[in-house]
Amino acid sequence: MIYRILADLTVLLHLSFIVFALLGGIFVLWYRYAALLHLPAGIWVVLISFKGWICPLTPLENHWRQAAGLEGYEGGFVEHYVLPVIYPVGLTPSLQVSLGFIALAINVTIYSIVIVRLSKGADR
Repeated sequence: MIYRILADLTVLLHLSFIVFALLGGIFVLWYRYAALLHLPAGIWVVLISFKGWICPLTPLENHWRQAAGLEGYEGGFVEHYVLPVIYPVGLTPSLQVSLGFIALAINVTIYSIVIVRLSKGADR
């Protein structure tokens, strides 16, 4: 039972990391030092998408699932959990790169807003 809970907690951690990597730049509006955590997370998500790598949390989750007597899964977190919800088709390399561009666009937009707001605050 504990291994299944660890697997589920790993999924929640994974999802939280993805959401933070995509939208965490918003925190920089209030806490400038949040960029020290968010920028590496955002870069990591974009690299994972562009390179087709598998996040280290995926094998960790599979490890906990197998320790619980459950089956692990092939591929990555996005392919297994996110794409079935968003897209009925499996993950392809070009789709994965597209997701990377979306993550990059979201972060560039957020940091553009952050820079504009911080520069307006500096003018006061």
